[in-house]
Amino acid sequence: MFGGFRKNCVNPLTCSIPISCNTEMCSKLQSVFIAPYSLSLSLTQSTSSEEMVPSSPSPPPPPRIYKPCFVCQDKSSGYHYGVSSCEGCKGFFRRSIQKNMVYTCHRDKNCQINKVTRNRCQYCRLQKCFEVGMSKEAVRNDRNKKKKDVKEEVVLPESYELSGELEELVNKVSKAHKDTFPSLVQLGKYTTNSSADHRVQLDLGLWDKFSELSTKCIIKIVEFAKRLPGFTTLTIADQITLLKSACLDILMLRICTRYTPEQDTMTFSDGLTLNRTQMHNAGFGPLTELVFAFAGQLLPLEMDDTETGLLSAICLICGDRMDLEEPQKVDKLQEPLLEALKIYARRRRPNKPHLFPRMLMKVTDLRGISTKGAERAITLKMEIPGPMPPLIREMLENPEAFEDSTWRRKMRRMNGGMRIGREGRTAMGSLGGRLQWQQGGPRKGRLGEPSERHSDAL
Repeated sequence: MFGGFRKNCVNPLTCSIPISCNTEMCSKLQSVFIAPYSLSLSLTQSTSSEEMVPSSPSPPPPPRIYKPCFVCQDKSSGYHYGVSSCEGCKGFFRRSIQKNMVYTCHRDKNCQINKVTRNRCQYCRLQKCFEVGMSKEAVRNDRNKKKKDVKEEVVLPESYELSGELEELVNKVSKAHKDTFPSLVQLGKYTTNSSADHRVQLDLGLWDKFSELSTKCIIKIVEFAKRLPGFTTLTIADQITLLKSACLDILMLRICTRYTPEQDTMTFSDGLTLNRTQMHNAGFGPLTELVFAFAGQLLPLEMDDTETGLLSAICLICGDRMDLEEPQKVDKLQEPLLEALKIYARRRRPNKPHLFPRMLMKVTDLRGISTKGAERAITLKMEIPGPMPPLIREMLENPEAFEDSTWRRKMRRMNGGMRIGREGRTAMGSLGGRLQWQQGGPRKGRLGEPSERHSDAL
C-alpha cells in the first residue's frame, strides 16, 4: 500500500500518510498539515470519492504528580536540574551556581533543611542540593541554550487563595504594621541642611535627632510585635530575646522601604529626610553603603505594606535565635506567616512566582546588616559624648555581651535579690521593661517587677 501511495504522489519525500490516495488528495492533505487553520475547509471540500471522517480526540493524560522537593520537602513544581524540587530551591541552586556563591555556616555544617528552616543557612542548603543530586552542568547547559528543543516542564497548578484563617492572619499583621508605621505618602517630608554636603565622623545634632527617632521606632516595633497573633503566648523571656535579636532587622527594613531613589534619600517616621551623607554623619558610618544598597535591592520586589508587615513578622518570629526557651513553639508560629506571605505574594503577582523566595532571601541580608550594626555600636560609643539611649544600645549590641557583674546585679535588684540564670540575663533590660509595662506587669513566676528607675528610663 505504501509503495502504491508513493508511486502516485507528486512529492513522495514529504508524504507519509498510510492511505491510498491520488495526487490531488495528497496535495490537499499536505496543505491541511501546512495550514492547520484550513482543516475544516479542506475536509469539507474533498474531491475524492472517499469520505474523510476525523477521529475523535484522545482524552488528555492525567496530570503528573511529583514527589515533594528533595531538598526541603515543600510542594514540588517539577524536575529541575535532575531532581524533583520546589521553585524556591530551584532558584536558589541556579543563582548559587551562576554567581559562584560561597556561603558560610555559622554552626556545625549540619543544619536541618526543611521548608521552614531552608532560608536560615545557605551553606547547608546548597550542600543538601548537591547531596540529593542537583547538577551544576544542568544549570550551565540551561543558561547557554539559545533555543530549547525539549518539552517545557510541567508546573503543578497551585492555589493562590488564602484560607479563612490565613486571610485573618494577613489582615491582622497588615493592620499591626500600618498602625505602627505610617507610609511615605502619609508623612510631611522635611529636610535639614546639617552636614548635607560633606562627611564627618559624627554630627552630634543629627545623632541626637536620629537617636530620638530610633527610640520611638523601637517602641513602635514592640507594639507591632505584641499585636502579632500568638506572640504574647510566648514566655516573656522568649519575647524579649526575639525582639532584641530582630529589632535592628525590622528597623532597617522599615527605613529602607522609605527610600526615594530619585533623590537618594531615606525618610524617617516624623518625615525627616536624610541623604546618604547625612545618614553617614547621623551615626550610620560604614553601615551607610550597606543600607542604601539593600534599599536599592528592595525596589524591584515592589513590596506593599502587607508584604512588608509579613516579612517583618517572619524576621521577628524565628526559632533559630539563641537562648530561646521554646524554639519549637516559635517555629510553629512562623509557619503560617511563611505560608501567608507565599500565597499573598503569588496572588498579587501570579506571573512572578520567583519574588517570594527573593523576599525571604532579604531576611538573610538583614541579619548581615545587623551583624555590622553590632560592630558599629562599639565605635559609636566612643564617638558620642554621653551614654547611648538604652533601647538603641540593646538593639545594637549582642545580647550575649551582657555577662558582666553589673548586669547581673541589676537583674537581681529587679528580681528581688533572686539569682537568675543565663536566659534571664539575656531576656531583661529596657525592652523587657517595656514589654512588661505594655502588658500590664510581669507574669508571676517568670520575671520580677521592674524597678522605678528602670520604668522611668522608658
